[in-house]
Amino acid sequence: FAARWTRTNQTSQLHALRSSMEFAVLGSAWALPGALKILQGTSMQWFQQSMYHTLLLPALSLSLLLAWLARPAAAEKLPPGFLKHLASYMIVWMCCIAADWLQGPYVYALYSAYGFSESAIMALFVAGYGASGVCSCGIGSVADCFGRKKCCMAFCIFHMIAGITMHWNLYPLLMLGRISSGIGTAILFSCFECWMVSEHNFRHRFSSSLLSYMFGLNFCAMYFVAVLSGLGAQFAVDNTQLSAVRGSMYVGGFTVPYDISIALLCIGFALIALLWKENYGDGQKPGQLLICDALCLLIKDPSCRRLCIIVAIFEGSMYVFVSNWTLALQSQDIQPPHGLIFALFMMAAMCGSSVATLGRGMIPRRQLRFILLLSVLSFAVASRSACGAVGCCLGAFLTFEFCVGWYFPCVGILKSECVPEQIRGSMYNLFRVPLNVLVLVLLLTHIGTELRFAICSFLLSFAVLATFGLVGHKQPLPETVEVASSP
Repeated sequence: FAARWTRTNQTSQLHALRSSMEFAVLGSAWALPGALKILQGTSMQWFQQSMYHTLLLPALSLSLLLAWLARPAAAEKLPPGFLKHLASYMIVWMCCIAADWLQGPYVYALYSAYGFSESAIMALFVAGYGASGVCSCGIGSVADCFGRKKCCMAFCIFHMIAGITMHWNLYPLLMLGRISSGIGTAILFSCFECWMVSEHNFRHRFSSSLLSYMFGLNFCAMYFVAVLSGLGAQFAVDNTQLSAVRGSMYVGGFTVPYDISIALLCIGFALIALLWKENYGDGQKPGQLLICDALCLLIKDPSCRRLCIIVAIFEGSMYVFVSNWTLALQSQDIQPPHGLIFALFMMAAMCGSSVATLGRGMIPRRQLRFILLLSVLSFAVASRSACGAVGCCLGAFLTFEFCVGWYFPCVGILKSECVPEQIRGSMYNLFRVPLNVLVLVLLLTHIGTELRFAICSFLLSFAVLATFGLVGHKQPLPETVEVASSP
């Protein structure tokens, strides 16, 4: 009777999850175009303002269709406690990643509106990436030793500081904000995933297939939130004006998305404190030994070395793209709607994440090889069309964002298989060290945007070669070390 009741309960929970996702997808498909029309106060003329506006509905339709196809299958059986684990992670992740997305589209535009030159703006970006690189050397060990939950709460604080500083047209204060944002980014894209994987594998001991499902759902939801963040930011910026209120302090316009971001970070901080339990890496070793262990594994294990090369080149190219897309799409004919363009990018990434979920049966390293080949082509096209043929450049950027959405679930599975739990945080952040070095080199050298994209295309071809011989092997929990976790 108990077993029958458990199966019935699992089935009802899964149907409830599926119904809620179907309702969300169908409701968004029905409501979003109408909402845009109402908010803008015009009919279909709003969609005819530029090619960016024209692409919105087709991109939205395709992303929602793929999200529908990638919804959870009713045949899957969820173990007890999985939905609670899923909900407690996803609600926090969506708040925090939405806050991060809201701080993205208007960084370059706001710095430019404050009157800073391109070289001064690039110096701010370099400071952020440099802080992220330095932080990457130690944040994994800090998280493994002192707790991943505490580090995720620290992310909220660092990003709040970054958002607050954007209200002042003072270069030293903006520099502080970029450094704070860089530290927060290093935490966001390492500690959150480490916490989730540890809870999944070692506290609850769920299956690897459910981890793959969770990565796909995680990134699909992330990009759906990013689309809404981009559109919301565009609406907020269009309906307010940047103005000085006291000396060098500004409000409205490009600063409004940062205010929304701060509010979401406060919510995320409270949810982490209330919903999450603490977990650690190897609680018996200090941070220096964890870094040494991670370095030794990186040197000895060919798969870890290849994975480090792939992560450094692909994600380094991604950050170069993030720093240069605003400049590459500048046009004398139309002022680029940055929030809308960001939303289009996120729709493309959402399509890629849905494809990753639909292709769960394919070998991750083969998927990764195709993703990297497509990225080589995208940057090659962008290098020939940046700052000129805006339509071709936009198409190349959308293709690359599709690759980004597909990449993260695939590489997440490979990292979970290759990296032992007790040094996961340290290893993930070691991966980010060459990544940030690559970004710093490309941004500090005084070369054009087109040449930067060409270099990224060339480097990505080496990442394609690194996929050959990449073997995912599930790391067993070491018998001599227990992963510490607090109740």
